[in-house]
Amino acid sequence: MDPLAFLAGAAVAAGACAAWVSHRRVVQLQRQLTAERHAASHDPLTGLPNRRAFYMRGAELVADPHAHPLVAVVLDVDGFKQINDVYGHSAGDEVLVTIGHRFSSCAGKGIVARLGGDEFAGLIPGRDEEPDVQAAQLADVLAAPMRLGGQVVSVSTSVGLVPVGASAHLADAVHRADAAMYRAKRHTQRHSQHHRAHLVAHQHVLHTSLRLAKPAHPTSAT
Repeated sequence: MDPLAFLAGAAVAAGACAAWVSHRRVVQLQRQLTAERHAASHDPLTGLPNRRAFYMRGAELVADPHAHPLVAVVLDVDGFKQINDVYGHSAGDEVLVTIGHRFSSCAGKGIVARLGGDEFAGLIPGRDEEPDVQAAQLADVLAAPMRLGGQVVSVSTSVGLVPVGASAHLADAVHRADAAMYRAKRHTQRHSQHHRAHLVAHQHVLHTSLRLAKPAHPTSAT
C-alpha cells in the first residue's frame, strides 16, 4: 500500500473518530444542561413545576387572551401529618405524587405545581358552573380511593378556587385562592371536630380511629 495513501486514510479515520467523540460530548452536555434546567424548575418528588416555574408560566397564561377563562386553585392535603404517622413517610410521598397526578389531569392546557410540603397550586380552565361547584368537583376527583399501606383509603383535600380575569395579577389571585382554601379547611375542621383525622379507610374491619366520615365539600371565593 502506498504509504501516503495509508497516512491519508489514517488521518481521515482519526478525524472522523475525533468528530464522533466531539459530537457525543456535545450531546452529553446538551442532555446534562436540559436535565439541570428541568431540575431547577420542577419538584423532584412529583415531577410537577415548582413555585418559580408556576409563577413564570402562569403569568404567561394570564396574559394570553386565548387562555381564558381561567381559575386559580390552591389546595392541600387534610391531615397529612397523620398520614405520615400512620403509614410512614414513603406512603406520604406516594399520596403527594397521586394527588399531583390527579390534579394535573384536571388542568387541561393550564399549569399545576407543587408549592411545597402538601400544598399545590394550579391555573386551570374555568367552567360555566359556579366556582364552588368546580371546587367541589375537583375535591371529589382528588378524593378517589387509592391503595396505601395495604389498605384502600380516600384522602381529602381542602380546595380554594377563584376566577382569574385577563388583567389580574397572578400573585393576587393565588393569595385569594389560598385564603379560600383556609376557609374551606376551617369549615372542614368544624364539621369533623369529633373525628381524629380526615382519612377514610375502605375496609370491612378497621380500628375505630379510621372509621371517618368524608369531609364536607370545599368552599370557594369570588
